[in-house]
Amino acid sequence: MTSQAAAAHAATTEDFSHNLAAVRQRINAAAASVGRDPSTVRLLPVTKTIPAERLRLAIAAGVDTLGENKVQEALAKHEEFKADYPHLRYAVIGPLQTNKAKFVAQFADEFHALDSLKLAETLQRRLEAEDRRLEVFIQVNTSGEESKSGIQASEAAALLEAIEPLDRLIPVGLMTMAANTTDEASIRASFRLLRGTLEELQAAGAPAQFTQLSMGMSGDFELAIQEGATVVRVGQGIFGARQYPTTA
Repeated sequence: MTSQAAAAHAATTEDFSHNLAAVRQRINAAAASVGRDPSTVRLLPVTKTIPAERLRLAIAAGVDTLGENKVQEALAKHEEFKADYPHLRYAVIGPLQTNKAKFVAQFADEFHALDSLKLAETLQRRLEAEDRRLEVFIQVNTSGEESKSGIQASEAAALLEAIEPLDRLIPVGLMTMAANTTDEASIRASFRLLRGTLEELQAAGAPAQFTQLSMGMSGDFELAIQEGATVVRVGQGIFGARQYPTTA
């Protein structure tokens, strides 16, 4: 039950309302197919490469969180929108170098790619300086692909324990990207490994708020929901096919 990744290109608030409603309908159907309450699944719009003028239309249609892979692009959008849309949340969902942790600490509400104690400690220091806190997801490489970031599932318990003293970080769950394949069994295996890892950590005494599974994107979020996702990261399903700048 893999899904069509990209929606029609959205150019008006009405287009965005239509696309958002279509994605939410699919979320509801996927949840219902395994007896889950659809309200337990949060849609995280992925807004990378989307310019501000289009995002304003999407916000008018109901987008309330911006998910960005690159922290500097996310920071620029925060600066653009903070006066007009103070309610917006910002989620950094891509890998982060320690030298850019200072930017995340300034504005982000969520970070979905925590993969080392060094990065966690750097974020802690930066968040102390900003007097802020940050929800974090530990990223796990569940596919075995070298192109993907994240720690091994077997390392998650040690990292979660190591960041416990870092009081500016709020560990809320795990994140993964499924195997890059059209094979549904392989995709489900990635998601099941993440869910199993979460269950093991909870059984071992993880913090009470450590309940979230950030997994599933435009092409596979329905499978992710069936395997337990609580956050699905959807870009092209809302905005349409991404348009990258051309290079000479």
